[in-house]
Amino acid sequence: MSLMTMNILLAFFISLMGMMMYRSHIMSSLLCLESMMLSLFMLATVLTLDMSFITMTIIPMTLLVFAACEAAIGLSLLVMVSNTYGLDYVQNLNLLQC
Repeated sequence: MSLMTMNILLAFFISLMGMMMYRSHIMSSLLCLESMMLSLFMLATVLTLDMSFITMTIIPMTLLVFAACEAAIGLSLLVMVSNTYGLDYVQNLNLLQC
């Protein structure tokens, strides 16, 4: 395993730990999710280039499309929650309310 791959995996696990530790705010959760997606994109790109698969070059672009969709949905949820409740605490959300 190369040094670059280990650094990318370390960045992924650090952002995963940040997601577990700072899950009280929606904004911090979204930032951790974005850093996880960025590290997965970098890992997919490095592995695709190392293995020299021409047919596998679509995988990092597909992952980037999913990351953009996730960011758009997350930001729209953040705006909706902050407009409705006035804050972005996850604990104050009642998901069982009709």
